[in-house]
Amino acid sequence: MIHLITGGSGSGKSAYAEQAAMECGGGRRFYVATMKPSGAEGKRRIARHRKQRQGKGFETVECFSHLERLKLPGGVILLECLSNLLANEQFDEGGTDEEILIRVEGGILCLKKQVEHIIIVTNEVFSDGGSYDADTLRFIRLLGKLNVRFAQLADFVTEVVCGIPVQVK
Repeated sequence: MIHLITGGSGSGKSAYAEQAAMECGGGRRFYVATMKPSGAEGKRRIARHRKQRQGKGFETVECFSHLERLKLPGGVILLECLSNLLANEQFDEGGTDEEILIRVEGGILCLKKQVEHIIIVTNEVFSDGGSYDADTLRFIRLLGKLNVRFAQLADFVTEVVCGIPVQVK
């Protein structure tokens, strides 16, 4: 089962995703963290997410790129988040658009083969109307393609708006 969860910054999507992972039944729960701990704001976000997960039985696995290298023994994966993973693959690993998309999608599908349930958190960054440099526009375009692809593959798609989950699929 694939469940894609999207929403804007601070929408409550992470808390919703954790609850969804807990409702997937028994077995081990893996929190695959893709955000690199850099900068004060990033470190605060990571600390907030760790505190939010405390006592919920998640085993945190940090994997910033190349998810296909990760081997997990069944259970449930909560991947937090597709946006950070893409940024790491695009800006740290590099490559053509096609190479980046293949790495990200292939890595996630490799994880999916290892577990019963995978919950993917992503971001809605497409409607702010801002003006961006070429690298950021490329990132937004690639994230859009990944979001569309995983929405197609997903059994469930949920958008979290102001803390309220809206079932899309």
